[in-house]
Amino acid sequence: MKNTINPTEKIIVALDGMDKNKVFNLLEEIPELVWVKVGLELFVSEGPDILKMLREKGKRIFLDLKFHDIPTTVARACFEASQTGAELISLHSCAGIQALKMAKESASEGAAKVNLPPPKLLGITVLTSWTKETFADELLINQSIDDRVKHLSEIASKAGLGGCVCSPREVQLLREIYPKTFELVTPGIRPLGIDHNDQSRVSDVYDALEMGASKLVIGRAITKSNDPGSTFRSFCNKAFV
Repeated sequence: MKNTINPTEKIIVALDGMDKNKVFNLLEEIPELVWVKVGLELFVSEGPDILKMLREKGKRIFLDLKFHDIPTTVARACFEASQTGAELISLHSCAGIQALKMAKESASEGAAKVNLPPPKLLGITVLTSWTKETFADELLINQSIDDRVKHLSEIASKAGLGGCVCSPREVQLLREIYPKTFELVTPGIRPLGIDHNDQSRVSDVYDALEMGASKLVIGRAITKSNDPGSTFRSFCNKAFV
């Protein structure tokens, strides 16, 4: 049976490689767009004001700054980030359980300070750019990517986070462990036959959702398209699972 959730709720468009004017134009081209991802590049170039503008446009925000530092610093960063209205905020699970627990508590306190509901924190597992070979050769980690993702997702779960970020290749593994209330947000979504760019562990929309992904992060495949609106709607049509 098909999922009754509107497919526009499942797709998060990554605003990477864009400035404020390009973001404005994209929102005009895709009026039905619900979720957007603001990453390091856009946040550093435009500052917190870009989040305010997106909220004023009625968009829901995944603030993907991937916080990773000592517990106190991560917690303070999440305290501030939670006041922006972002509903999803990412931080690295390998910061450790103490950092994640403190971050969750601080995010709730920060949101309450400005009368907002607490954001859902997502633990980053293993970035989609890593391959089995580079993971072993460069990081010298004698563990498979699957095992490392499983371990880091367990840290996120034990810390009480709302979910984690993983590649679509690990979604099925994690969904067999965690209920649907534990969000699995997956970048690395590509149409079949399209260049993977700098991502290695990828999948298409249908397979990722069928395996249990909660939301899909899609960037260049939409934003660099000749017709972003049409491409977005095409992805939405594939998201009816």
